[in-house]
Amino acid sequence: MDQNEDPRELEREIERAKRLASRTTDQTTYQRLWEFVEELRQRLQRRLAARRSKEEIRARARELWEDNGRPAGRDLEFWLQEEAELREHD
Repeated sequence: MDQNEDPRELEREIERAKRLASRTTDQTTYQRLWEFVEELRQRLQRRLAARRSKEEIRARARELWEDNGRPAGRDLEFWLQEEAELREHD
């Protein structure tokens, strides 16, 4: 999965594939298009989950940074601390 995949682009691809499938009379082509749609949906779900996780880390790291008096130059430290905490809970 490309970490830079735009969820909106994936959604557009899903819609295009669904439109093509709806116009297709060949059963094999139809089946392949629906398999492609499912693959795109899974990629979209993974991308959105990764984005949510990153947003959660960002919010919690900022909270930790603020709780520690907003020290300059320690943002990465708090980011990594929160990543480690999330991994422990998974």
